[in-house]
Amino acid sequence: MRCISGKIYDVMVDNRKQSPTYGLCHGVVLDAEIMNMVYVPKGFAHGFQTLTEDCQVLYLHTQSHSPQSEDGFFYNSPELEINWPMEVSDLSERDEHLKLFTKSNTREVI
Repeated sequence: MRCISGKIYDVMVDNRKQSPTYGLCHGVVLDAEIMNMVYVPKGFAHGFQTLTEDCQVLYLHTQSHSPQSEDGFFYNSPELEINWPMEVSDLSERDEHLKLFTKSNTREVI
């Protein structure tokens, strides 16, 4: 995952139920000026918040995109305790209807 224009706050959530870090999050600022990037391993949920206008993000997948397999968690799920750097002001229709993350209702990504 890399921000090629602008700056984003990128969050990864361990969604591997058998992992000792299951449900824990890690966030990092990806900045086009410093050209940093992050690898999001299989089994992790992932989301980001744009921090500047006109962001462009580049990321690659290990498998073909499958819309019927998409899933996610509501950005402000209390169990995740994500400290978004800015107030969330614009969500896609899909993201507005995502369920809260709880350790009892997650589906592990295979």
